[in-house]
Amino acid sequence: MKKASASWQVFNAANLIFLTLLGLAMFLPFLGVLAQSFSSSEAVIAGKVWFWPVDFTWINYQYVFSDASIWRSFGVTVYITAVGTLINLIATASLAYPVSRQEYVGRKLVVVMVLVTMVFSAPLVPNFILMKSLGLTNTLWSLLLPGAISAFNFFIMRSFFMQIPSEIIDSGRIDGCTELRMIWSIVMPLSKPVMASLGIFYAVGHWNTYMNALYYINNPALRPLQVKLRQLIDANEINIDPSASQFSSLAHMDPEGIKMATIIIATLPIVLIYPFLQKHFVKGMMVGSVKS
Repeated sequence: MKKASASWQVFNAANLIFLTLLGLAMFLPFLGVLAQSFSSSEAVIAGKVWFWPVDFTWINYQYVFSDASIWRSFGVTVYITAVGTLINLIATASLAYPVSRQEYVGRKLVVVMVLVTMVFSAPLVPNFILMKSLGLTNTLWSLLLPGAISAFNFFIMRSFFMQIPSEIIDSGRIDGCTELRMIWSIVMPLSKPVMASLGIFYAVGHWNTYMNALYYINNPALRPLQVKLRQLIDANEINIDPSASQFSSLAHMDPEGIKMATIIIATLPIVLIYPFLQKHFVKGMMVGSVKS
């Protein structure tokens, strides 16, 4: 085995150091928020908490878990993430697959139309008027339908479909498969990597839904978790009943610990899902981005 040159070893060492520092720069703020969420309000206000809890307590999470409005917003976010991601994948695949096949006559026109949407986008006011005329304002459909297909994700999925050998598609047709049966039984099993990759992109987008919810949702019961989190942080909408003995120690304190606990709860689920899809994510990004 040929030994790596000195310059290559220096490059690898420098690259390792840079990536380590970059990883720490991303992880340490999250660790600080986690530490504050498990610390007492006195310690947080005094600035004693860095990367390890001070005066360890569960009271911040107990308050968050007892707040029905936070759970309602959490349920809305879970719903729009699950249903929205499913809609996104179905809609994107339904458009990307036919455009990827040579026998589809109008594929170039469709690609150009999708490309135009990446360059030009409608202003906010016409979008709002359209949503209102369709009766979608103050409904969760306003958070699901407008972004059903991402142009960027469309091109990734189209590139992946184009790499499926035509012989496999032709063999399915020879065996008598209808187009829908062929897509379900042949194309979809081969597309798990790209589906997992784009599913993560779409799911993260829905989980972090914020601007559309501000524009189209006025009903407090339909506000997703990110909007609720913004209200807690910016507007200090944390009302602690002093008569509740369980939370009496928080009644006259700055609720920074509660805010941090809410941030952790809003962040952790999407972070925990990624490791299970990492293998498919990496493979989908590599295969779907190279055209042979």
